Amino acid sequence: MRVDDFDFDLPSERIALRPAEPRESARMLIVQTTGDAEVSNSIIGDLPDFLRSGDCLVVNDTKVLPARLVGHRQRGVANAKIEATLHKRHDDRSWRAFVRPAKKLALGETIVFSSTSQMDTKLEAIVTDKGEAGEIVLRFPFSGEDLDAAIASVGAMPLPPYIAAKREQDAKDLIDYQTIFADRTGAVAAPTAGLHFTPELMARLVARGIEIIPVTLHVGAGTFLPVKADDTNDHVMHAEWGEISTAAATKLNRIRATGGRIVAVGTTSLRLLESAVGDNGLFANWAGDTSIFITPGFKFKAVDMLITNFHLPRSTLFMLVAAFSGLERMQRAYRYAIASGYRFYSYGDACFLHRTSDD
Repeated sequence: MRVDDFDFDLPSERIALRPAEPRESARMLIVQTTGDAEVSNSIIGDLPDFLRSGDCLVVNDTKVLPARLVGHRQRGVANAKIEATLHKRHDDRSWRAFVRPAKKLALGETIVFSSTSQMDTKLEAIVTDKGEAGEIVLRFPFSGEDLDAAIASVGAMPLPPYIAAKREQDAKDLIDYQTIFADRTGAVAAPTAGLHFTPELMARLVARGIEIIPVTLHVGAGTFLPVKADDTNDHVMHAEWGEISTAAATKLNRIRATGGRIVAVGTTSLRLLESAVGDNGLFANWAGDTSIFITPGFKFKAVDMLITNFHLPRSTLFMLVAAFSGLERMQRAYRYAIASGYRFYSYGDACFLHRTSDD
């Protein structure tokens, strides 16, 4: 399909720079695929009213690493400032990263990253590989949890570029840009649909008989990369690592067998579920990389409903929701949301989408 098919006008003031407070007070646009009322308005706090006992919410338990790093490369008397955003763990000691300016770096060179708040806190990394579009591999002197802690000591939260361009990051973002489900460190972008949930809302969902099933997809910075191709067939997705445990797979199969609905909290959960589901609609323990690219015409086998934020024009995420609920329907829903003052993207409001079977 033409990427232009997924374009729309989004006023810049519709992009939220801070989340709603409290989180569950964020607005939620209900998008139906049957019945007379195609869209209706609610808030996240009322989500239990739209679910029934026996349904499940699948949440992403990835934890965001402060993956935006600033450092210097020294070559003789020449000193170059280097900005790096980690986007995928390469091995126990290495990360893939997007850097600027990439042309300033050569294989084997060392970058010294430092904290902006604690200038004596430093971390060195060696460039072990260079790819296209400013991507490199950085090897660090630590591994595992020690490496995560070292990166956190010098890094900053990788706020999306459309937020970072409008305001400075602050201490509040360390809390705001992390979901209450965060448990397994490895993401460099938040699974933002999960940002709306609070312990109070979770208690009401459980009391309603809704099961909460955690899975893991470590979201990469590639989620922010623009689609530069003119046709969706020519766009290449960056791979992300995910896992569905045996326990989670067993619960998902039981929910499906007893007539419950699988509700994905976020496009990250949905992409992982659709990557892992078998042709028979069942799940098993699964771990590995996925670069699944969902566009209209995709045949969904895993997810019945989706909770997600509002996405940017021409983005792979708007393509995904167009595949899930229908392109023309989502174009109408987004026009309604913009006219009605809904807030977009990572810190914005939410949609509750029903899956189409006829678009």
